[in-house]
Amino acid sequence: MQPSSTGASLATSDALAQPAVLREDDRHRPGQRSFRRANLALFAAGIATFVLLYSTQGLLPVLSGDLGLTPGQASWTASAATLGLALGLLPASALSDRYGRTAVMTASTLAAAALALALPFAPDLTTLVVLRALQGAALAGLPATAMAYLAEEVHPSALASAMGLYVAGNSIGGMGGRLLSGWVAAGFGWRWGLAASAALALLAVLAFRLLIPAARHFAPAPVDARALARTVGRHLRNPLLLRLYALGLLFMAVFGAVYNTIGYRLIAAPFHLPESVAASIFVVYLVGTATSAAAGRLAGRLGRRGALYVAIGTTAAGLLLSLADSLLAALLGLVLITAGFFAGHATASSAVGRTATEGRAQASALYLIAYYLGNSLGGTIGADAYHATGWPGAATIGLTAMALAAGVTLYATHRAHAGARRGEGLPGRLSAQ
Repeated sequence: MQPSSTGASLATSDALAQPAVLREDDRHRPGQRSFRRANLALFAAGIATFVLLYSTQGLLPVLSGDLGLTPGQASWTASAATLGLALGLLPASALSDRYGRTAVMTASTLAAAALALALPFAPDLTTLVVLRALQGAALAGLPATAMAYLAEEVHPSALASAMGLYVAGNSIGGMGGRLLSGWVAAGFGWRWGLAASAALALLAVLAFRLLIPAARHFAPAPVDARALARTVGRHLRNPLLLRLYALGLLFMAVFGAVYNTIGYRLIAAPFHLPESVAASIFVVYLVGTATSAAAGRLAGRLGRRGALYVAIGTTAAGLLLSLADSLLAALLGLVLITAGFFAGHATASSAVGRTATEGRAQASALYLIAYYLGNSLGGTIGADAYHATGWPGAATIGLTAMALAAGVTLYATHRAHAGARRGEGLPGRLSAQ
């Protein structure tokens, strides 16, 4: 799944908990034209969102060469977007409750696409970073709203398949944005790379707007800032949720550090790959689709903490393997890092909804905020470390994050065993730690 993919489920649980206000017989079902349109619309919206969100990650080495930037400076063009998205999630989810799912999704994607058209004309790094931060904030409206729309408008029997297609759009968009901008930039420069991403995203936004069926089951609710603050406060005082948020941040820090710097490593000694070939490394991202699906089965067999240990170990093993000055080892290491990241992210994010007993939408939003903050922090710190000491510096940032994640999980294991000896808690509750 796209780092941004599982991340798309802000309001699913809360929306699913409202069957009394829905009329089952006129929600979209398989075989209906409206069902196909809703699926394709959200698929297109997912592509648009994650093409734009990650459009600069595939061209960071080109940006550095053209503008004379260090990897850390160039990485801000990627980190600013995910930071803006993190900060926009809670406000966007509140606005969707007030003004409607389709209205917020449309405004979000159109605003982000409009900003994308301005990016190729940015005269300097500061302007580019500011525009990317605004673009990330604008993009928050889709992941904050899309799952709630599907949960309200699609019949429960078809909800899993509809959400799966939306997540696939996220994954394809995340990979496609990196590949397209990187390939075009390698041949024509970073401005054309960004222009190509903007064009693709704009087409996807138009497809979304033409296809999306009008919402029939949305009931507007007033924005109650005090109630929202109380719910958020309760979640932030829940030690189980705090550990899950920390795990999301730490796994995503590894992902940001690695993928913000891997292009630099591949075009430098000892590999000296062409920029177009280095940009193709994001195809490895497809490993995450299979790993995310397997994470559920792994958790079922080993428990959530067991699955987290496997994910941490796999990621750490990939980081260590990637230190070898061998292209094969570097690529195999990247596969393991990607697989471990997605397994850990899928396990932690799925546990959030089970752990939160109320305000599940806000609990998921807080997880995503931590997740995207981890991307921003890890990407920037990892790029600075790469600039200072090369690939071992970026790998050390990742290994440090995995050591902290192991510490969080070990602490949870200790608490669970101590609680079990005292006869406290329920097995399901303990496994969520």
